[in-house]
Amino acid sequence: MRPLFPHAHRPGCGCAADALLCDAPAPSDGTGAMGAAADRAVIRAVLPHAPTRRAMLKTFGMATVLAAIGDVLPIGAVRDAAAQGAAPEKRDLSIGFIPITCATPIIMADPMGFYRRQNLNVQVIRTAGWAVIRDKAIAREYDAAHMLSPMPVAMSLGVGVAQPIPWAVAAIENTNGQAITLANKHREKRDPKDWRGFRFAVPFDFSMHNYLLRAYLAENGVDPDRDVQIRAVPPPEMVANLRADNIDGFLGPDPFNQRAVFDGIGFIHVLTKEFWDGHPCCAFAVPRGMVTEAPNTFAALMRSIVEATAYAAKPENRREVAAAIAAQNYLNQPVTVVEQVLTGTFADGLGRVQRVPDRIGFDPFPYETMAIWIMTQMRRWGQVQRDLDYRAVAQQVFLSLEAGRAMRELGLPVPENPMRPVQIMGRTFDPAQPEAYLNSLPMRRS
Repeated sequence: MRPLFPHAHRPGCGCAADALLCDAPAPSDGTGAMGAAADRAVIRAVLPHAPTRRAMLKTFGMATVLAAIGDVLPIGAVRDAAAQGAAPEKRDLSIGFIPITCATPIIMADPMGFYRRQNLNVQVIRTAGWAVIRDKAIAREYDAAHMLSPMPVAMSLGVGVAQPIPWAVAAIENTNGQAITLANKHREKRDPKDWRGFRFAVPFDFSMHNYLLRAYLAENGVDPDRDVQIRAVPPPEMVANLRADNIDGFLGPDPFNQRAVFDGIGFIHVLTKEFWDGHPCCAFAVPRGMVTEAPNTFAALMRSIVEATAYAAKPENRREVAAAIAAQNYLNQPVTVVEQVLTGTFADGLGRVQRVPDRIGFDPFPYETMAIWIMTQMRRWGQVQRDLDYRAVAQQVFLSLEAGRAMRELGLPVPENPMRPVQIMGRTFDPAQPEAYLNSLPMRRS
């Protein structure tokens, strides 16, 4: 792995010593070399008078000054503390997850040491379904959770829960990574217009799967409430239901699309990246209050998740990651199945081997665009029947500022515009005009 904090020169300063000479402030956002920042902070504390500090550094040099200070102060400990950030208010944490590849950063951060590097002792807990995740999160049995990206939006709006629960999307866990899988008996029914009477499974009512399936059906003239059945089924149970002929297909997460092919009972009809390339699916979710109530714990978690996400994003790391998360206590799937998903070289169940490197992506930035589209679908299908201040809710629930800060600390590029327009089902979605977009759609309940 590359160093997290590559040496970076500040404008106008040639090196750490020059930064002290020209009195540039030590970087507080983590974008510079953290050890050098710690050294500068120590020297400023010991030599607060700027002219004296300049004279000492010019005469003796930074290394000599640091060596002298090191005789009486533990500079090594200061450097370590700077690299780790302030101590977490709470080190022992529980994070619930559903065993799907969408949870890759949350899962891999355990066996691959990303949590430990941030001085966190995290227990990642396999959980049976999304309602259980939500309920345990509300009860604070989980300090943070793997959630479907629409879940914190619904919880914060008080939809599907007794009262509004302020949870937030701190980072996006994965983009793309979903598919519509159909039973083998439907190989000759590839046209969605022929799907009237089909029974579909999605993971949860408040899921990108539900909204994308509904949008796809509606675009093809099939009413998702009247022409087909859509039921919520936990992802680990989808393949068994397909095998038992309880459903005709599902729009679900991997590895279960690939597992249906592996088991010879289904085929991949279409990857959801064809609907919206780069769409969000799952999220790393936290109580909204954690940001201010336990800021050091939140920052350490964000560093862990963002670093793990960046590592998983690199194609050369995908096989290593697949081996780490396929284990029994995580996904409990054959490594071959997980590798096919993560590498994007896979059998589709129709006699072809496809090569789609971005079948699943890992980009932690929670665009407000994503939250606003989710809310348009909640309005479209009657889950929310009141007017919404889309941008305000998006800013409260999708923490783009906080995610951007963590990404900068790790030297990752941060998008300039959290409200970027995107193409969805062949239509341009402008998040600044959600009602106009909603009114342009072919079907809606409210």
